[in-house]
Amino acid sequence: MDLTLFISTVFTLTLVMDPLGNIPMFMSALKNVPEGRRRAVIIRELFIALAIMVFFLLFGKYIVSALALDLTAMAVAGGIVLFLIALQMIFPTHHSAFAEGPEGEPFIVPLAIPLIAGPSTLSTVLLFSLQDPGRTPMWFGVVGVAWLINAVILGGLSGWLSRLLGARGLLAMEKLMGMILVTVSVQMVMTGLKKFMAG
Repeated sequence: MDLTLFISTVFTLTLVMDPLGNIPMFMSALKNVPEGRRRAVIIRELFIALAIMVFFLLFGKYIVSALALDLTAMAVAGGIVLFLIALQMIFPTHHSAFAEGPEGEPFIVPLAIPLIAGPSTLSTVLLFSLQDPGRTPMWFGVVGVAWLINAVILGGLSGWLSRLLGARGLLAMEKLMGMILVTVSVQMVMTGLKKFMAG
């Protein structure tokens, strides 16, 4: 296993999943859930998101094949989507689809999808499997480690981090992650264009 590749892909996927940026939205979505149930709900949604990510890792390539999509186009499109998401992280809008949590206990939407396993996360997982299908065990490890990092932050540290950093600290952290993600997304687009021109 290429350790450098493993670490870099885990880092990229963790950034895309944006656990720190999701903390305020999770807290908003769970505001109507009793305090004692919140962690159980978060854990349930995390496992649902993991199942969806594994499904895309295993079967996403067949979906792409059925739709006759090109890997280069997927890389450029994924980079553009990541870039737009990163811009929203750096320059957040006042109106968010998750500003108001659903009444009662949220199920699958919006926590599992799209906050944890959103379009950018699923397209990144899909790109991993398409770029090098022979490394499938490593991609399982990447998904598992990135998911575990999200689980620790969202399930175990969300309350502690929100108290420690405060609203301003969480906002600053999300902007920092957005800046890093901008660089990652530009690199994805450049790599895709380079492959297109070489072909």
